Amino acid sequence: MHTDDFDFTLPEELIAQTPLEKRDSSKLLVIDRQTHMMTDTRFDHILDELDPGDALVMNNTRVLPARLYGEKSETHGHVEFLLLKNTQGDQWEVLAKPAKRLKVGTKVSFGDGRLTATIREELEHGGRIAEFHYQGIFLEVLESLGEMPLPPYIHEKLGDKERYQTVYAKENGSAAAPTAGLHFTKELLQKIENKGVKLVYLTLHVGLGTFRPVAVDNIEEHDMHSEFYSLSDDAAQTLREVKAAGKRIVAVGTTSIRTLETIGNKFGGTIQADSGWTNIFIKPGYQFKIVDAFSTNFHLPKSTLVMLVSAFAGRKFVLDAYQHAIEEGYRFFSFGDAMFVK
Repeated sequence: MHTDDFDFTLPEELIAQTPLEKRDSSKLLVIDRQTHMMTDTRFDHILDELDPGDALVMNNTRVLPARLYGEKSETHGHVEFLLLKNTQGDQWEVLAKPAKRLKVGTKVSFGDGRLTATIREELEHGGRIAEFHYQGIFLEVLESLGEMPLPPYIHEKLGDKERYQTVYAKENGSAAAPTAGLHFTKELLQKIENKGVKLVYLTLHVGLGTFRPVAVDNIEEHDMHSEFYSLSDDAAQTLREVKAAGKRIVAVGTTSIRTLETIGNKFGGTIQADSGWTNIFIKPGYQFKIVDAFSTNFHLPKSTLVMLVSAFAGRKFVLDAYQHAIEEGYRFFSFGDAMFVK
């Protein structure tokens, strides 16, 4: 298949620039891949789509304030880092600007020298391995100096950093939020649990792939970036029990889907505790092994995320649903509305 097969025209005014005041007041488009029915509702009505005994699986990664602005120590030229992942010790893979001027050995200073870095390795696409130097605890220094790495299509400043975190964010390590989870409030999660739905958490640290478009015409030639995931023994046990009881595993977001399906592929369709790196690319033709339904946001045209949703519900139906959302004025991307796919 071709990348253009997943294209659609999105009016720029539908790209959400700020989060809604109340997380769960966003719109929700429910789409049924069996009947091809579409239902417009509100996100807090996701409760009606979940049955007692189902498992709702959420990614508890926490976004690092990973965007740093500094200067080259020698020339004082402006430098921007986006931290992507910790490779070892105090070394991080970063997306650097202007990368061509950041050669191995270059020193960079942030926050009047409270944090400095030395370029140790040059990678492709503007990537660098940087070793950081600081006093105290790195995450505390980063918290004081870094900014939340909002996607490039969001031009508004974010007043409250926590609005780009899920209410259940726990494990530090992401370069971007698992945005399907931004709609949940603690109160809504309590109602879901009270209904008899099991709340299950896994971790996938969102990395460089989030910022890279599909640059090839034939989607078979696209290489996904690797991201770290983890599923605990207790979570795996709960999910096995849900499957054994004939109930559904409902994933929140594409990161949860990719983690669960990575594990399903690795263990022959069963669910085991596991951690490691995944570069799974789910596209039409893929046979789902674990996930029975999911919620997700509305994604960029020609993105791997639209391809993933299409693999589950069919390309034409998904593009029809996107067109419906456009006509009904749904808000798109990170701070936008959601869909529930079953």
